[in-house]
Amino acid sequence: MKRILIVEDEAAIRGFEAINLGRAGYQTVEAGSAEEAVEIFENDGPFDIALLDISLPGMDGFDLCKHLRGKSSALGIIMLTARTQEMDKISGLMLGADDYITKPFSPSELLARVDSLYRRVELQTGKAGPQSSDEIKLGDFVLNIRRRTLQKGDKNIELTQVEFQIIEYFFTNPDTALSRSDILLKVWGEAYYGEEKIVDVNIRRLRMKIEDNPSTPQNLVTVWGMGYKWNTAN
Repeated sequence: MKRILIVEDEAAIRGFEAINLGRAGYQTVEAGSAEEAVEIFENDGPFDIALLDISLPGMDGFDLCKHLRGKSSALGIIMLTARTQEMDKISGLMLGADDYITKPFSPSELLARVDSLYRRVELQTGKAGPQSSDEIKLGDFVLNIRRRTLQKGDKNIELTQVEFQIIEYFFTNPDTALSRSDILLKVWGEAYYGEEKIVDVNIRRLRMKIEDNPSTPQNLVTVWGMGYKWNTAN
């Protein structure tokens, strides 16, 4: 069963999301606050995806996102916000969210985003069936496709499903410049409604996890005027 935790303090919006996702085959569990969501997550999990409103009473959506990401790297997280400021979107992504949707949104946009993220969750959790057992080794890094893990030396690097797919794309195309649109199409798919800046934020988040000095990356480098590449000559 495809399970989604909906966290929204406005009952009408929460009901709109639950009805449309339920019609698409998702089992929804609703929470009207972050505190209630934490209790549900602990006692009624696991969940595949969490839809988190940013403007919640008490603990806000940013803090809830950080809390849930700390509990699970496999959980898909989508932030819902009526705000248009860039920093709100970037803040959510840097705290571990996989995507964001700006209110108001249509049922088709909601389902497209949720379906796209659920497909990535399936891959990471193994629900999509067995994967190749091949490992890809680049320098100090080992990417295990079957177990969907990344190691740097003897250190395991925790990745979200989006981060893993980005890394997998780079590892299967080392020393190749990949544009933002290439990455967006490969990872988020043709149905993605969002903007290319989500790629930049995820690259920044990945650098914080894999680089010795994220401000001067040696592995995941920028190709000016093009995009990014995985550099094997460092």
